[in-house]
Amino acid sequence: MNLLNFPFFAILYIVVTNIKCAEKSAIYSENAIKFEAIFSSALNNGNVVEIENFPEIFRNFSLATDSELKVELETSVLSEEERGRQCLRNVTKCIDEDLTYRSTTDKLFSFMSTSLPPFDLSRAPGVSRSCQKDSQKYVEELKKFKMWALKMYDSTAKIPSGILNGNINQLGDFDMCLAALSEDEKIKGQYCLASLEVSVPQSPYLTGLHKLMQSHYHFKSKLEDPGHRVPRFSSINWALCVPSSCTPQDVEQGLKFATADIVNGSELEIRYEVNPEMCQTAEKTSLPLSTQIALVVFGSIIFFELFATFYDSFANGEKNKWVMCFSLKKNLNSITSYKRSQGDIEAVHGIRMLNAILLIAAHKSMALFFIPYVNRTECVEYLARPFTVIGRAASLYTDPFIMISGLLTSYSLIGKLNKDGKLKIAQEYISRLYRIVPTFAALIAFCTFILPWLNSGPMWNMVVTHHSNICKKYWWRNLLFIHNYFGFKDMCLTHTHHLGIDTQLFFTSPFLVYILWKWPVKGSVTLLSLATISTMGRYYVTYTMKLSNYVHFGTSIQQLFETADYMYILPPHRATVYIMGVFMGYLLRKYKHVTFTKAQLRMGNTIALFSFLLSYLGPSFMGNIDYVYNPTHAALYAAVSPILWVGSFCWVIFTTQLGYKGIIGNFFSMPVWTLWTKVSYTVYLTQFPIFFYNVGITRAPHEFGFFTKMINLQEHAWILALSVALSLTFEMPFQNIRSLLLKRSDTIQKNQEKKIL
Repeated sequence: MNLLNFPFFAILYIVVTNIKCAEKSAIYSENAIKFEAIFSSALNNGNVVEIENFPEIFRNFSLATDSELKVELETSVLSEEERGRQCLRNVTKCIDEDLTYRSTTDKLFSFMSTSLPPFDLSRAPGVSRSCQKDSQKYVEELKKFKMWALKMYDSTAKIPSGILNGNINQLGDFDMCLAALSEDEKIKGQYCLASLEVSVPQSPYLTGLHKLMQSHYHFKSKLEDPGHRVPRFSSINWALCVPSSCTPQDVEQGLKFATADIVNGSELEIRYEVNPEMCQTAEKTSLPLSTQIALVVFGSIIFFELFATFYDSFANGEKNKWVMCFSLKKNLNSITSYKRSQGDIEAVHGIRMLNAILLIAAHKSMALFFIPYVNRTECVEYLARPFTVIGRAASLYTDPFIMISGLLTSYSLIGKLNKDGKLKIAQEYISRLYRIVPTFAALIAFCTFILPWLNSGPMWNMVVTHHSNICKKYWWRNLLFIHNYFGFKDMCLTHTHHLGIDTQLFFTSPFLVYILWKWPVKGSVTLLSLATISTMGRYYVTYTMKLSNYVHFGTSIQQLFETADYMYILPPHRATVYIMGVFMGYLLRKYKHVTFTKAQLRMGNTIALFSFLLSYLGPSFMGNIDYVYNPTHAALYAAVSPILWVGSFCWVIFTTQLGYKGIIGNFFSMPVWTLWTKVSYTVYLTQFPIFFYNVGITRAPHEFGFFTKMINLQEHAWILALSVALSLTFEMPFQNIRSLLLKRSDTIQKNQEKKIL
């Protein structure tokens, strides 16, 4: 019997275990493991070991030359890191050849199946046959720690830490779930984001815990509430990775079965929803014809604009004015010019900029609540402070835009009445539509046919694809500017409701302006009466229907939608501030040479400042964490705050235009704000698609920090960049065409008048 003495064996072991090579076979790896095991036994039992116990490769070492022995030894032993690397190159082969891992994984699965059991649909009653079959195979393969089954298990949400801090929304691992594929490629991972609603228990202590989990009920929602525009704050979003053969109904049945042991015999009641839109697989689908057509249209327009830009840069002589309308070079020069138009009302630009920034902040704050936070309860406690009025008073920031629209329309129409004594109403309507429709239509087409194909994510279908599906049905309402009469739930691009309100009020403006110009006293009484009726209507509807224009603490999604549907998006309830704008346009034309004493200016400035602060900070107490809704508070806010807020800006506009600027007037009249005016329309259009894009691609809970989340420079840069791009490619070219058409119409009319004379 051949024997090896210990010193020689020790030297051999050191050489074997320290040689590294770029390529080592799995066979030598297995032999190296046996080698190490025998050597360990030798160390424990003595310094002599029988060579017959070694693998054949080492028993034959005496027959090899030194160089051959070195090669064999180099390929015999792999480091742990290298073994793992090679195993991941071919997981199936690695599992089949590895005879040592099962003892460990059996213990791990025993722990997992008791403390973190897999979501097993094979045992749930009412589940389809194919789903049960694939789920059973998934569990069996999970017991063997097969890679694809581990991916499905690992990507399913687990109970996290920080539940009492509101960390209840778990998105799992979206990409890992979609990448799961069985070895026979018959079972694919399907990512479902389920919604659960846990009712408030009877026990006071459990109610307190429930309140912490639900972040003090900052928003109250139900599973029936729409979740595409305002987040369903009270729902728990829970990611589940299941076989693709399982339907949403199967997953819902599985959820009921999985939570039955928790619910039965307790105070808890849980409702479930697995929306088909929220179940996604990795299956690739080809672009639909509608998307291809949209891409061709957008591409053709951009190509023509590039051609027009080349033509503008290199053509000599007189240039075609119609082609020049689309020159990016010309439009960029126009959009970056500080030059004011004739009769410009200077302070309007700064006031528009201020309210636009406040509106972006308010819209951003609402979009942020879609995102899961590990510290959501802490976040809500931080936001239950007076300064958060900046996000809660979103409705207030749109009122100055309506007022400015009425002001500019009135100022323009009265100027034409003073000059010609008549109005070309049809021309005014066509001019207005020609200015806003092309850009609006481009946004609808992009968000409907192109945006849904640009990315994916756990909430992508909810906040992006769902909007697209609505627009495919109801885009025509938007282009007819009647979409605000059909409610938020089924509105295409809900943030564009303001366009419907403003356009409908604009259609009434020629008549309002004419009676005010023709019969100043009777017209004033008529307009004041209409404004009073509108104000009383806001108070009455808000009080009787328990609405709230202010996003108070504890508001419900149902209340927000009803406030929008029955008051906020209806022109009769927004007419007050529009009529204030019409009056301002009339006053600027009629009393442009009026003078004020210092005492009058001080009094006016004081009243304006008081109105501003009262309207803005007055309702801040409704954001307190312990606030209980009071319909009187909400009704007073809805009726009075818009008048005070807009009234303060009207005073600044009027006095600034008369030359009494002061610090505030000079600030709002700075020439730089004219640049904002040129992109304000497209900024309004693009902000929500960008917000929802970022919500849709969110894949994991964030940590909330007020300034880090609200001041997202990258997001704001995208809004500005895309707004400029939309202005250059659609808004300005069609405005140029409109100007040419109006000039042509005026020329034709003058020639006809000359012929008559």
